[in-house]
Amino acid sequence: MAGFSTAELLALLAGTRTEGATKVDALRALNGREPAEGLIPLVPSLGTSDGRRPLPLLRRTVECLGALAVPAAHGWAQEDRPWLAQLGADVLADHGGPEALPGLVDELVEQWTARAWCGPDRTARRLARFGPDAAGAVPYLRRFWLRTPHSYERTAYLEALAAIDRDGLEHVYTESLWDCEETTRLLGITSAPTSPETLGRIAVLRDDPMETTEVRAAARARLLAPTGRLS
Repeated sequence: MAGFSTAELLALLAGTRTEGATKVDALRALNGREPAEGLIPLVPSLGTSDGRRPLPLLRRTVECLGALAVPAAHGWAQEDRPWLAQLGADVLADHGGPEALPGLVDELVEQWTARAWCGPDRTARRLARFGPDAAGAVPYLRRFWLRTPHSYERTAYLEALAAIDRDGLEHVYTESLWDCEETTRLLGITSAPTSPETLGRIAVLRDDPMETTEVRAAARARLLAPTGRLS
C-alpha cells in the first residue's frame, strides 16, 4: 500500500466493508509515515471481529500519535470494551503529568510483588520521564534489573535508573559490557567507568568480528575519546 495516500489509507480503515486483513495492511503503511490525526476517531472501530482485541498494529500506530491521542484517550479509558479501555489507559500513562507518578510507582511495586515479568519494562520507561522525582521506584527497578528472566528488558531498567538516580550504577554499566543484548552492551560502552578492565573489554568488543556494526563502532569511538583511550 505504499502508493496509497494517507487519506486513502484512512478511508480504508473507516470502510465498513473493508476486510480486516486490508485494514491491518493500512495500519502497517501508516506506521511508516507522519502521525495521522485522522486515525483518532477511527480507533474505537478498529477491533477484531469478535470485539475482544485491537487489530494487529493498531497499538503501535496509536503510540506514533503521541500526545495527539491524549484527549480521545480519556474517553477510551472509560469504554466497556477491555482492549479499548486498556489502550486509553496506556496512552494516558505514557503522557500523564506529575499526578500519574504515584500510580506508576505503585504499579511497579505490584508488578514486583506479583513477579509479573511481562510489562514492567513499559512501566520503567514511563517512570524515566519523571527523573529524580521517581526515586521511590529505584529499589524495584534494581530488583527487576537483577532478576528479570527477559534479557531484552534490562535496557529499559538501566535507562530508567540512569534517568532517576545514577548513584551506584558504575558496576551495572561495567557488567553490561558482557550482556547478551546489544542495546545493553551499547549502554555499557558509553557509560562504564574508565578502568583497565572496562577498556580491555571494550577493545575486545571493538575487534570482535562476530559483534554488530553498531557495537564495534561505539567501542571504537569510546577508545578514541580522550577519557577512554587505552594506555
